[in-house]
Amino acid sequence: MFFTLPSFISQLFSPACFWISGFRPLGNSYGGGGVHAVITRDLSRNFGSRRALQGVSLEVAEGEIFGLLGPNGGGKSTMFKILSTLLPPSAGTAEVFGKDVVADPSAVRSLIGVVFQSPSLDKKLSVRENLEYHGRIYGLSRSERKERIQDLLGRFHLGDRKGDQVGTLSGGLARRVEIAKGMMHRPKLLLLDEPSTGLDPGARMELMAELRLARREEGVTVLMTTHILEEAEDCDQLAILDRGRIVARGTPDGLKAEISGEILTLEAEDLDALKKDIEDKLDLEVEPIAGALRIEAPKAFELSMRLGQDFGDRIQSLHIGRPTLGDVFLRKTGRLFSGEEEVLDQAEVQG
Repeated sequence: MFFTLPSFISQLFSPACFWISGFRPLGNSYGGGGVHAVITRDLSRNFGSRRALQGVSLEVAEGEIFGLLGPNGGGKSTMFKILSTLLPPSAGTAEVFGKDVVADPSAVRSLIGVVFQSPSLDKKLSVRENLEYHGRIYGLSRSERKERIQDLLGRFHLGDRKGDQVGTLSGGLARRVEIAKGMMHRPKLLLLDEPSTGLDPGARMELMAELRLARREEGVTVLMTTHILEEAEDCDQLAILDRGRIVARGTPDGLKAEISGEILTLEAEDLDALKKDIEDKLDLEVEPIAGALRIEAPKAFELSMRLGQDFGDRIQSLHIGRPTLGDVFLRKTGRLFSGEEEVLDQAEVQG
């Protein structure tokens, strides 16, 4: 049975979900023995004639920080909602530590901590009160709550702000409280939807460092959605989603290594003519992309010298760069990664 967000929260409050009285100790082992935190097989989700997910199969190993990278509207949040039991799949299966999200949603909810893209904290309560309240929801005893809150305040550097109302905190601090709340009951899997939205680069780096510390000390597996390329670079493994399909899967470095050499980007007044002449004379594949020409080259510096000799009077600028995850997306889809894409009806799904 599946629920809307308010219903989902009310179900978490119910005694049926309070079986978590024997909490796992700190220091879980992770990453060994081929254990999978998440397995999906041919997962699909339709909204009328619109297909938000199309046959998605992936595996997330226990202890990984796994990223679902894609433009808005690509299917990331739909996957997030299915794994958090908020949305049923139209076809296929999804399991969290062996528990099926359709057949056993209560068991799945007991294993996960969820951090939504939209803030879920009570802004009128203090940091400590928000954590205290969440601990009560999950049935922690008074001593367990006290110990756990103290631990999380220290880990997320919130000790000196524990008495502050959440509504007075910066975006970065509030995000730390959200994650601390999601980890209050020691989940085995932490699901985060666009965790660094609204954060500056420094706060984003701190957030990733804190997630790695939590992984190391508690063995928690992290699965996050993101449309931020820099954030995806920090994940152990990535699946790139586009229009409901996985178009690439691997480590960030491994995916970028699929593009040999470097990327040359040229700007010119007459791009079409320059493209044709470069292809004819140098037998290269040249792609017109966003008002420029793009060339993948194993020996980019040598090629740039040749281009300068043959076409220097027609080239306005030339840039050489190493491949990025944006280049991977471009190669797999034929389109630039902008973080934005055709967005489904917001009443149906946000991807």
